[in-house]
Amino acid sequence: MATKAKTVFYCTSCGNESPKWMGRCPACGEWNTMVEAPVEPKKGPAAAGAHGGAPRSGRRPQHLREIDYSQEARISLGMGEVDRILGGGMVPGSLVLIGGEPGIGKSTLSLQIPLMCNNLRTLYVTGEESARQVGMRARRLGGDDSNCFIFCETLIGAVIEEAESMKPDLMIVDSVQTMYTDTVESAPGSVTQIREVAAALLRFAKESGVPVILIGHITKDGFIAGPKILEHIVDVVLQFEGENRGSYRILRSIKNRFGSTSELAVFEMTGTGLREVANPSEMLIPMHEQGLSGTAVAAMLDGTRPLLFEVQALVSSAVYGTAQRSATGFDARRLNMLLAVLEKRAGFHLSAKDVFLNMAGGLRVSDPAVDLAVICAVLSSNFDFAIPSDVCFAGEVGLSGEIRPVGQVERRVQEAARLGFKRIFVSSFAKVEVKPEGIRVVKVADVPALVKALFK
Repeated sequence: MATKAKTVFYCTSCGNESPKWMGRCPACGEWNTMVEAPVEPKKGPAAAGAHGGAPRSGRRPQHLREIDYSQEARISLGMGEVDRILGGGMVPGSLVLIGGEPGIGKSTLSLQIPLMCNNLRTLYVTGEESARQVGMRARRLGGDDSNCFIFCETLIGAVIEEAESMKPDLMIVDSVQTMYTDTVESAPGSVTQIREVAAALLRFAKESGVPVILIGHITKDGFIAGPKILEHIVDVVLQFEGENRGSYRILRSIKNRFGSTSELAVFEMTGTGLREVANPSEMLIPMHEQGLSGTAVAAMLDGTRPLLFEVQALVSSAVYGTAQRSATGFDARRLNMLLAVLEKRAGFHLSAKDVFLNMAGGLRVSDPAVDLAVICAVLSSNFDFAIPSDVCFAGEVGLSGEIRPVGQVERRVQEAARLGFKRIFVSSFAKVEVKPEGIRVVKVADVPALVKALFK
Protein backbone atom coordinates (compact mmCIF):
# COMPACT_ATOMS: atom_id res chain seq x y z
CA MET A 1 0.00 0.00 0.00
CA ALA A 2 1.45 3.35 -1.05
CA THR A 3 2.10 5.80 1.73
CA LYS A 4 0.48 9.17 1.51
CA ALA A 5 2.86 12.01 0.76
CA LYS A 6 3.29 14.43 3.62
CA THR A 7 2.10 17.96 3.02
CA VAL A 8 2.37 21.31 4.76
CA PHE A 9 0.61 24.60 4.30
CA TYR A 10 2.41 27.74 3.09
CA CYS A 11 1.24 31.33 3.21
CA THR A 12 1.29 32.82 -0.29
CA SER A 13 1.84 36.27 1.18
CA CYS A 14 4.81 35.78 3.51
CA GLY A 15 5.87 32.13 2.98
CA ASN A 16 5.16 31.08 6.56
CA GLU A 17 4.85 27.29 7.01
CA SER A 18 2.18 25.56 9.08
CA PRO A 19 1.39 21.84 9.61
CA LYS A 20 -2.36 22.47 9.24
CA TRP A 21 -4.63 24.84 7.37
CA MET A 22 -5.62 28.08 9.09
CA GLY A 23 -7.94 30.77 7.88
CA ARG A 24 -5.55 33.51 8.93
CA CYS A 25 -1.78 33.38 8.67
CA PRO A 26 -0.27 33.76 12.17
CA ALA A 27 2.82 35.51 10.77
CA CYS A 28 1.46 38.26 8.50
CA GLY A 29 -2.22 38.25 9.50
CA GLU A 30 -3.59 37.82 5.95
CA TRP A 31 -6.79 35.84 5.46
CA ASN A 32 -7.25 32.84 3.11
CA THR A 33 -3.62 32.73 1.97
CA MET A 34 -2.68 29.23 3.17
CA VAL A 35 -2.15 26.70 0.36
CA GLU A 36 -1.17 23.06 0.57
CA ALA A 37 2.14 21.82 -0.84
CA PRO A 38 4.04 18.54 -0.51
CA VAL A 39 6.99 18.34 1.85
CA GLU A 40 10.33 18.29 0.10
CA PRO A 41 12.17 15.00 0.65
CA LYS A 42 15.15 15.33 2.94
CA LYS A 43 18.57 14.24 1.80
CA GLY A 44 19.81 10.85 2.98
CA PRO A 45 22.77 10.25 5.27
CA ALA A 46 25.04 9.73 2.24
CA ALA A 47 24.70 13.39 1.35
CA ALA A 48 25.48 14.51 4.88
CA GLY A 49 28.88 15.55 6.08
CA ALA A 50 31.25 13.66 8.31
CA HIS A 51 29.48 14.84 11.46
CA GLY A 52 25.95 14.19 10.23
CA GLY A 53 25.32 17.79 9.14
CA ALA A 54 25.06 19.38 5.71
CA PRO A 55 27.98 18.81 3.29
CA ARG A 56 30.64 21.52 3.37
CA SER A 57 30.75 23.86 0.39
CA GLY A 58 34.49 24.41 0.54
CA ARG A 59 34.12 28.14 1.27
CA ARG A 60 35.90 29.84 4.16
CA PRO A 61 34.98 33.00 6.06
CA GLN A 62 36.70 36.15 4.82
CA HIS A 63 37.84 39.07 6.89
CA LEU A 64 35.97 42.24 6.06
CA ARG A 65 39.23 44.03 5.25
CA GLU A 66 40.12 41.39 2.66
CA ILE A 67 36.90 41.79 0.69
CA ASP A 68 37.24 43.86 -2.47
CA TYR A 69 34.22 46.15 -2.36
CA SER A 70 35.38 48.59 -5.02
CA GLN A 71 32.60 49.71 -7.34
CA GLU A 72 32.14 47.36 -10.28
CA ALA A 73 31.41 48.57 -13.77
CA ARG A 74 27.66 48.42 -14.29
CA ILE A 75 26.14 46.95 -17.42
CA SER A 76 24.16 49.39 -19.56
CA LEU A 77 20.92 48.00 -21.00
CA GLY A 78 20.70 50.51 -23.83
CA MET A 79 17.69 52.32 -22.33
CA GLY A 80 18.58 55.43 -20.37
CA GLU A 81 15.45 55.42 -18.20
CA VAL A 82 15.89 51.76 -17.21
CA ASP A 83 19.57 52.31 -16.42
CA ARG A 84 18.67 55.32 -14.26
CA ILE A 85 16.00 53.49 -12.26
CA LEU A 86 18.47 50.63 -11.65
CA GLY A 87 20.98 53.10 -10.24
CA GLY A 88 23.21 53.47 -13.30
CA GLY A 89 22.84 50.08 -14.97
CA MET A 90 22.71 46.42 -13.93
CA VAL A 91 25.18 45.09 -11.41
CA PRO A 92 26.90 41.85 -12.53
CA GLY A 93 25.36 38.85 -10.76
CA SER A 94 22.20 40.71 -9.72
CA LEU A 95 18.65 39.34 -9.86
CA VAL A 96 15.97 41.78 -11.06
CA LEU A 97 12.22 41.09 -10.82
CA ILE A 98 9.77 43.00 -13.04
CA GLY A 99 6.07 42.65 -12.13
CA GLY A 100 2.90 44.05 -13.61
CA GLU A 101 -0.61 43.34 -14.85
CA PRO A 102 -1.23 41.23 -17.97
CA GLY A 103 -0.72 43.24 -21.16
CA ILE A 104 1.04 46.12 -19.40
CA GLY A 105 4.29 45.65 -21.37
CA LYS A 106 6.56 43.40 -19.27
CA SER A 107 7.49 41.05 -22.11
CA THR A 108 7.82 43.97 -24.52
CA LEU A 109 10.29 45.73 -22.25
CA SER A 110 12.27 42.56 -21.56
CA LEU A 111 12.60 41.86 -25.31
CA GLN A 112 13.44 45.46 -26.17
CA ILE A 113 16.48 45.35 -23.89
CA PRO A 114 18.49 42.80 -25.95
CA LEU A 115 17.27 44.35 -29.21
CA MET A 116 18.48 47.83 -28.24
CA CYS A 117 21.72 46.67 -26.62
CA ASN A 118 23.23 44.29 -29.15
CA ASN A 119 26.64 44.30 -27.45
CA LEU A 120 25.21 41.99 -24.77
CA ARG A 121 25.03 38.29 -25.57
CA THR A 122 21.52 37.61 -24.23
CA LEU A 123 19.73 34.36 -23.49
CA TYR A 124 15.97 34.96 -23.57
CA VAL A 125 14.16 32.08 -21.85
CA THR A 126 10.44 31.95 -22.54
CA GLY A 127 8.01 29.58 -20.88
CA GLU A 128 4.83 31.27 -22.10
CA GLU A 129 5.40 31.75 -25.83
CA SER A 130 6.86 29.79 -28.69
CA ALA A 131 9.99 30.91 -30.51
CA ARG A 132 7.82 31.93 -33.46
CA GLN A 133 5.69 34.22 -31.30
CA VAL A 134 8.77 35.88 -29.80
CA GLY A 135 10.24 36.30 -33.29
CA MET A 136 7.06 37.99 -34.55
CA ARG A 137 7.13 40.45 -31.65
CA ALA A 138 10.85 41.13 -32.15
CA ARG A 139 10.22 41.91 -35.82
CA ARG A 140 7.53 44.40 -34.83
CA LEU A 141 9.78 46.06 -32.24
CA GLY A 142 12.74 46.36 -34.58
CA GLY A 143 16.33 46.72 -33.42
CA ASP A 144 19.38 44.49 -33.79
CA ASP A 145 18.71 40.82 -33.02
CA SER A 146 22.19 39.54 -33.90
CA ASN A 147 23.13 38.76 -30.29
CA CYS A 148 19.80 37.55 -28.87
CA PHE A 149 19.12 33.82 -28.44
CA ILE A 150 15.64 32.41 -27.73
CA PHE A 151 15.30 29.30 -25.57
CA CYS A 152 11.84 27.76 -25.05
CA GLU A 153 12.08 25.74 -21.83
CA THR A 154 10.32 25.52 -18.46
CA LEU A 155 12.58 23.08 -16.59
CA ILE A 156 14.89 25.28 -14.55
CA GLY A 157 17.64 22.65 -14.46
CA ALA A 158 17.82 22.63 -18.26
CA VAL A 159 17.78 26.43 -18.35
CA ILE A 160 20.72 26.76 -15.95
CA GLU A 161 22.62 24.00 -17.76
CA GLU A 162 22.20 25.83 -21.08
CA ALA A 163 23.19 29.14 -19.51
CA GLU A 164 26.35 27.62 -17.99
CA SER A 165 27.26 26.20 -21.39
CA MET A 166 26.49 29.38 -23.35
CA LYS A 167 27.91 31.86 -20.81
CA PRO A 168 25.69 34.83 -21.80
CA ASP A 169 26.17 38.43 -20.67
CA LEU A 170 22.49 38.67 -19.67
CA MET A 171 19.69 36.17 -19.08
CA ILE A 172 15.97 36.99 -19.16
CA VAL A 173 13.35 34.55 -17.83
CA ASP A 174 9.72 35.07 -18.87
CA SER A 175 8.18 34.19 -16.51
CA VAL A 176 9.23 32.81 -13.12
CA GLN A 177 5.74 31.36 -12.51
CA THR A 178 6.03 29.05 -15.55
CA MET A 179 9.37 27.56 -14.49
CA TYR A 180 9.59 24.42 -12.37
CA THR A 181 12.12 22.04 -10.88
CA ASP A 182 11.77 18.25 -10.92
CA THR A 183 13.15 17.97 -7.38
CA VAL A 184 9.83 19.21 -5.96
CA GLU A 185 6.56 17.36 -6.45
CA SER A 186 4.20 20.24 -7.07
CA ALA A 187 2.72 22.07 -10.05
CA PRO A 188 4.50 25.03 -11.71
CA GLY A 189 3.47 28.31 -10.14
CA SER A 190 2.98 26.87 -6.67
CA VAL A 191 4.60 28.40 -3.63
CA THR A 192 7.24 25.71 -3.37
CA GLN A 193 8.13 25.78 -7.06
CA ILE A 194 8.50 29.55 -7.21
CA ARG A 195 10.69 29.55 -4.12
CA GLU A 196 12.96 26.79 -5.45
CA VAL A 197 13.20 28.29 -8.95
CA ALA A 198 14.09 31.74 -7.57
CA ALA A 199 16.71 30.20 -5.26
CA ALA A 200 18.27 28.26 -8.16
CA LEU A 201 18.43 31.38 -10.36
CA LEU A 202 19.90 33.41 -7.50
CA ARG A 203 22.59 30.77 -6.96
CA PHE A 204 23.42 30.78 -10.68
CA ALA A 205 23.57 34.60 -10.86
CA LYS A 206 25.84 34.97 -7.82
CA GLU A 207 28.22 32.15 -8.82
CA SER A 208 28.51 33.02 -12.52
CA GLY A 209 28.21 36.82 -12.33
CA VAL A 210 25.53 36.82 -15.05
CA PRO A 211 22.70 39.30 -14.30
CA VAL A 212 19.23 37.76 -14.53
CA ILE A 213 15.93 39.54 -15.23
CA LEU A 214 12.77 37.75 -14.05
CA ILE A 215 9.27 38.54 -15.27
CA GLY A 216 6.62 38.00 -12.58
CA HIS A 217 2.84 37.81 -12.64
CA ILE A 218 0.70 39.71 -10.15
CA THR A 219 -2.46 38.75 -8.30
CA LYS A 220 -5.84 40.44 -8.57
CA ASP A 221 -4.88 42.53 -5.54
CA GLY A 222 -1.89 43.98 -7.41
CA PHE A 223 0.84 42.04 -5.59
CA ILE A 224 3.46 39.84 -7.21
CA ALA A 225 2.17 36.27 -7.35
CA GLY A 226 3.89 33.68 -5.23
CA PRO A 227 5.37 33.80 -1.74
CA LYS A 228 6.59 37.07 -0.30
CA ILE A 229 10.00 35.46 0.03
CA LEU A 230 10.38 35.89 -3.75
CA GLU A 231 10.73 39.65 -3.29
CA HIS A 232 13.21 39.08 -0.47
CA ILE A 233 15.39 36.80 -2.60
CA VAL A 234 15.85 39.14 -5.57
CA ASP A 235 18.05 42.23 -5.51
CA VAL A 236 15.74 44.62 -7.38
CA VAL A 237 11.94 44.74 -7.67
CA LEU A 238 10.42 46.92 -10.41
CA GLN A 239 6.66 47.40 -10.73
CA PHE A 240 4.92 48.27 -14.00
CA GLU A 241 1.89 50.53 -13.51
CA GLY A 242 -0.65 52.10 -15.84
CA GLU A 243 -3.96 51.48 -17.54
CA ASN A 244 -4.04 49.00 -20.41
CA ARG A 245 -6.34 51.33 -22.32
CA GLY A 246 -3.95 54.26 -21.92
CA SER A 247 -0.65 54.71 -23.68
CA TYR A 248 1.56 55.69 -20.75
CA ARG A 249 3.31 53.26 -18.40
CA ILE A 250 5.22 53.92 -15.18
CA LEU A 251 8.08 51.67 -14.09
CA ARG A 252 8.57 52.17 -10.37
CA SER A 253 11.42 50.92 -8.17
CA ILE A 254 10.07 49.15 -5.08
CA LYS A 255 13.29 47.53 -3.89
CA ASN A 256 16.88 48.17 -4.99
CA ARG A 257 19.96 46.94 -3.16
CA PHE A 258 22.22 48.89 -5.50
CA GLY A 259 20.42 52.23 -5.76
CA SER A 260 17.55 54.40 -4.65
CA THR A 261 13.98 53.15 -4.35
CA SER A 262 12.67 56.67 -4.98
CA GLU A 263 12.94 56.48 -8.76
CA LEU A 264 10.46 55.99 -11.55
CA ALA A 265 10.59 55.86 -15.33
CA VAL A 266 7.80 56.83 -17.72
CA PHE A 267 7.21 55.06 -21.04
CA GLU A 268 4.72 55.46 -23.86
CA MET A 269 3.37 52.31 -25.52
CA THR A 270 3.53 52.69 -29.30
CA GLY A 271 3.17 50.36 -32.25
CA THR A 272 6.90 49.71 -32.20
CA GLY A 273 7.22 49.09 -28.48
CA LEU A 274 7.87 51.24 -25.42
CA ARG A 275 9.20 54.76 -25.98
CA GLU A 276 11.10 56.46 -23.19
CA VAL A 277 9.57 59.74 -21.94
CA ALA A 278 12.50 61.77 -20.68
CA ASN A 279 10.34 64.71 -19.54
CA PRO A 280 7.02 63.47 -18.09
CA SER A 281 5.90 66.97 -17.08
CA GLU A 282 5.38 67.96 -20.70
CA MET A 283 2.68 65.32 -21.14
CA LEU A 284 0.92 66.13 -17.85
CA ILE A 285 0.69 69.92 -17.99
CA PRO A 286 -2.54 71.49 -19.41
CA MET A 287 -3.40 70.50 -22.97
CA HIS A 288 -6.41 72.76 -23.57
CA GLU A 289 -7.28 76.36 -24.27
CA GLN A 290 -6.63 78.96 -21.63
CA GLY A 291 -9.41 80.46 -19.54
CA LEU A 292 -10.97 77.24 -18.21
CA SER A 293 -11.96 77.20 -14.56
CA GLY A 294 -11.46 74.26 -12.21
CA THR A 295 -7.84 73.50 -13.12
CA ALA A 296 -4.57 74.05 -11.24
CA VAL A 297 -1.03 72.80 -11.80
CA ALA A 298 0.71 70.99 -8.93
CA ALA A 299 4.47 70.61 -8.50
CA MET A 300 4.79 67.06 -7.18
CA LEU A 301 7.91 65.11 -6.29
CA ASP A 302 7.70 61.38 -7.03
CA GLY A 303 10.84 59.91 -5.52
CA THR A 304 13.61 62.22 -6.65
CA ARG A 305 11.94 63.32 -9.90
CA PRO A 306 9.85 66.54 -9.91
CA LEU A 307 6.62 66.32 -11.91
CA LEU A 308 4.21 69.07 -12.85
CA PHE A 309 0.71 67.93 -13.68
CA GLU A 310 -2.82 69.28 -13.87
CA VAL A 311 -5.40 68.87 -11.10
CA GLN A 312 -8.99 69.08 -12.34
CA ALA A 313 -12.02 69.83 -10.15
CA LEU A 314 -15.72 70.28 -10.79
CA VAL A 315 -18.05 71.86 -8.21
CA SER A 316 -21.79 71.90 -8.89
CA SER A 317 -25.03 72.10 -6.96
CA ALA A 318 -26.08 68.80 -5.44
CA VAL A 319 -28.96 67.25 -7.36
CA TYR A 320 -29.84 64.80 -4.60
CA GLY A 321 -30.11 65.38 -0.87
CA THR A 322 -26.57 64.26 -0.04
CA ALA A 323 -23.65 65.92 -1.80
CA GLN A 324 -21.33 63.60 -3.74
CA ARG A 325 -17.57 63.43 -3.23
CA SER A 326 -15.55 61.64 -5.91
CA ALA A 327 -11.77 61.55 -6.41
CA THR A 328 -9.82 59.81 -9.19
CA GLY A 329 -6.12 59.31 -8.49
CA PHE A 330 -6.39 61.07 -5.11
CA ASP A 331 -7.34 59.88 -1.62
CA ALA A 332 -11.06 60.56 -1.19
CA ARG A 333 -10.66 60.87 2.59
CA ARG A 334 -8.05 63.57 2.15
CA LEU A 335 -10.36 65.39 -0.27
CA ASN A 336 -13.08 65.39 2.40
CA MET A 337 -10.56 66.76 4.91
CA LEU A 338 -9.54 69.60 2.58
CA LEU A 339 -13.18 70.49 1.94
CA ALA A 340 -13.79 70.57 5.69
CA VAL A 341 -10.83 72.94 6.10
CA LEU A 342 -12.30 75.25 3.44
CA GLU A 343 -15.66 75.15 5.22
CA LYS A 344 -14.38 75.70 8.75
CA ARG A 345 -11.28 77.86 8.36
CA ALA A 346 -12.02 79.89 5.23
CA GLY A 347 -15.82 80.17 5.33
CA PHE A 348 -16.61 78.54 1.96
CA HIS A 349 -19.91 76.65 2.07
CA LEU A 350 -19.39 73.51 0.01
CA SER A 351 -21.43 71.05 2.06
CA ALA A 352 -24.42 71.33 -0.30
CA LYS A 353 -22.37 70.97 -3.49
CA ASP A 354 -21.02 68.01 -5.42
CA VAL A 355 -17.23 67.94 -5.75
CA PHE A 356 -15.44 65.81 -8.35
CA LEU A 357 -11.65 65.63 -8.49
CA ASN A 358 -9.38 64.12 -11.13
CA MET A 359 -5.60 63.82 -11.52
CA ALA A 360 -4.68 64.33 -15.18
CA GLY A 361 -2.73 61.62 -16.98
CA GLY A 362 -4.13 58.79 -14.86
CA LEU A 363 -1.65 59.43 -12.04
CA ARG A 364 -2.16 58.16 -8.51
CA VAL A 365 -0.95 60.87 -6.18
CA SER A 366 0.20 60.54 -2.57
CA ASP A 367 2.45 63.60 -2.22
CA PRO A 368 0.93 66.04 0.34
CA ALA A 369 2.31 68.93 -1.73
CA VAL A 370 -0.69 68.46 -4.05
CA ASP A 371 -3.07 69.77 -1.34
CA LEU A 372 -2.57 73.38 -2.38
CA ALA A 373 -3.40 72.69 -6.03
CA VAL A 374 -6.49 70.68 -5.01
CA ILE A 375 -7.85 73.56 -2.95
CA CYS A 376 -7.17 76.06 -5.73
CA ALA A 377 -8.83 73.88 -8.36
CA VAL A 378 -11.92 73.45 -6.16
CA LEU A 379 -12.17 77.20 -5.48
CA SER A 380 -11.57 77.98 -9.15
CA SER A 381 -14.50 75.79 -10.17
CA ASN A 382 -16.68 77.14 -7.36
CA PHE A 383 -16.04 80.77 -8.34
CA ASP A 384 -15.88 79.93 -12.07
CA PHE A 385 -12.61 81.84 -12.10
CA ALA A 386 -9.76 80.62 -14.30
CA ILE A 387 -6.32 80.39 -12.71
CA PRO A 388 -3.59 81.73 -15.04
CA SER A 389 -1.84 78.94 -16.92
CA ASP A 390 1.62 80.14 -15.81
CA VAL A 391 0.90 79.57 -12.08
CA CYS A 392 1.62 76.37 -10.13
CA PHE A 393 1.39 75.27 -6.49
CA ALA A 394 3.38 73.22 -3.98
CA GLY A 395 2.25 73.05 -0.36
CA GLU A 396 0.55 70.91 2.27
CA VAL A 397 -2.62 72.11 3.97
CA GLY A 398 -3.07 71.51 7.70
CA LEU A 399 -6.28 71.10 9.68
CA SER A 400 -6.08 74.63 11.04
CA GLY A 401 -5.89 76.05 7.52
CA GLU A 402 -2.16 76.74 7.61
CA ILE A 403 0.00 75.96 4.58
CA ARG A 404 2.90 73.76 5.60
CA PRO A 405 6.23 73.49 3.77
CA VAL A 406 7.12 70.38 1.75
CA GLY A 407 10.45 68.73 1.04
CA GLN A 408 12.86 69.77 -1.70
CA VAL A 409 10.99 72.94 -2.63
CA GLU A 410 13.94 74.22 -4.67
CA ARG A 411 13.77 71.26 -7.06
CA ARG A 412 10.08 71.93 -7.62
CA VAL A 413 10.76 75.62 -8.26
CA GLN A 414 13.54 74.81 -10.72
CA GLU A 415 11.34 72.38 -12.65
CA ALA A 416 8.52 74.96 -12.81
CA ALA A 417 10.93 77.63 -14.08
CA ARG A 418 12.31 75.25 -16.71
CA LEU A 419 8.81 74.63 -18.06
CA GLY A 420 8.05 78.34 -18.33
CA PHE A 421 5.89 79.01 -15.26
CA LYS A 422 5.99 82.58 -13.93
CA ARG A 423 4.70 82.10 -10.38
CA ILE A 424 4.70 79.28 -7.84
CA PHE A 425 2.80 79.41 -4.54
CA VAL A 426 4.54 77.79 -1.56
CA SER A 427 4.35 77.95 2.22
CA SER A 428 5.64 81.07 3.94
CA PHE A 429 7.82 78.77 6.07
CA ALA A 430 9.52 77.19 3.06
CA LYS A 431 13.20 78.02 2.61
CA VAL A 432 14.02 78.76 -1.03
CA GLU A 433 17.63 79.89 -1.21
CA VAL A 434 18.18 79.38 -4.93
CA LYS A 435 15.61 81.24 -7.04
CA PRO A 436 15.84 80.67 -10.81
CA GLU A 437 15.31 83.57 -13.17
CA GLY A 438 11.92 84.08 -14.75
CA ILE A 439 9.80 82.77 -11.88
CA ARG A 440 8.47 84.48 -8.76
CA VAL A 441 8.06 82.51 -5.55
CA VAL A 442 4.88 83.63 -3.75
CA LYS A 443 4.79 82.66 -0.06
CA VAL A 444 1.43 82.34 1.71
CA ALA A 445 0.81 81.39 5.33
CA ASP A 446 -2.76 80.04 5.27
CA VAL A 447 -5.76 79.46 3.04
CA PRO A 448 -7.32 82.97 3.46
CA ALA A 449 -3.98 84.54 2.45
CA LEU A 450 -3.87 82.22 -0.57
CA VAL A 451 -7.36 83.27 -1.66
CA LYS A 452 -6.49 86.98 -1.35
CA ALA A 453 -3.28 86.57 -3.34
CA LEU A 454 -4.76 84.41 -6.10
CA PHE A 455 -8.41 85.47 -6.51
CA LYS A 456 -8.13 89.18 -5.79
